[in-house]
Amino acid sequence: MSDQFSGFADNDSPSASGAAAGPPKVVLNVGCGFVGQRLHPSFQSNEWRELRLDIDPAVNPDIVCSMIDMKPLAGGSIDAIWSSHNLEHLHRHEVPVALAEFLRVLRPGGTLLLTMPDLQKIAELVAADELEDEAYLSPSGPISPLDMIFGHSASLAQGNLHMAHKTGFTARTLNQLLAAAGFAEIAVTRDGFALWARANKRNSRA
Repeated sequence: MSDQFSGFADNDSPSASGAAAGPPKVVLNVGCGFVGQRLHPSFQSNEWRELRLDIDPAVNPDIVCSMIDMKPLAGGSIDAIWSSHNLEHLHRHEVPVALAEFLRVLRPGGTLLLTMPDLQKIAELVAADELEDEAYLSPSGPISPLDMIFGHSASLAQGNLHMAHKTGFTARTLNQLLAAAGFAEIAVTRDGFALWARANKRNSRA
């Protein structure tokens, strides 16, 4: 799957001398999984320090908590948030709560980068009666529209109920949710079966 925002951090990067003089910026990896998994390439340089957050203590995150209640994190303490395939694991009414928490912990001018399934694209396969057919091959094995809508079936069968999907998004609904949460400079892109979104917390002077 192509990287829609591989260079998004460049506009907010310090100069080479500034990067050497100051401490690394902090990126919060929400739903981090095991060490080394799923950190976006934009944050894989010495400019960034990863802070890992997950609800599952088995993956040994830095912080064990839910994205809808991130009390261990102070407001305005995070430079960027990377969230890969997390919001769909919440109930619909919990999504604005999670976005409010993301906004709270970001510093003014901080960036949120999200990716998740694109229900509008997946629905095309459902309409074609391909609900359980392979849509693409992932490291976890074949992925069907059923997996993308309701959660990875094989993982659920093994008892990993954190993998269940409880809501979904289209490009329009995701944009609306981010705007309602108070984010600015929102960009939503469709790429294959995924949605990508980038949004910023307003600067306090704005």
